[in-house]
Amino acid sequence: MPLYDRILVIGCPGSGKSTIAKQLSQALGLRYISMDRDFYWLPGWRKRPRDEIDRLIAKAVAEERWIMDGTGLSSFHLRLPRADVVIWLRLPRYACLYGAVSRALRYFGRNRPELPAGCPERLSLGALAYIWNFERDAVPLIEAALREHVAGIAAHGPGIPVLQLKSRRQMRELLDLLGPPA
Repeated sequence: MPLYDRILVIGCPGSGKSTIAKQLSQALGLRYISMDRDFYWLPGWRKRPRDEIDRLIAKAVAEERWIMDGTGLSSFHLRLPRADVVIWLRLPRYACLYGAVSRALRYFGRNRPELPAGCPERLSLGALAYIWNFERDAVPLIEAALREHVAGIAAHGPGIPVLQLKSRRQMRELLDLLGPPA
């Protein structure tokens, strides 16, 4: 993988977006940005107002070097134009369910690093249903957004590469290619 300065990591909850983004951040010397922690959530699981979220995202993506984890379709219009590459984690639903449940057990009642203070880990039936139906419900929207973005820039140069990783093994292989952290 050529070295990129601005990387989006997207995928289903529980796929390992935060884990690989943090590892790539270290390996490539990029600022790690968690959409949940840095844009969306305030203490007590209160969601920021949409205009504030968009303002924070626009400021962050204006920087020259970063890696950002989070699928957030509503902000693709801000993030895709600045990204050099998209890493799309397309793990099977069972792997994502396992990832979400094991994370919930590991951090239950405590904050994980990808969330702001005052947002203890939780897992709901709604979240599990979202993961179960992600390929059916969210993937067509992601594919459409990526196609629309590529079509919009086609006249101005090559499209943004999208690297799809479909297993934790492929994620490890990518990290192995980069060597030890910087």
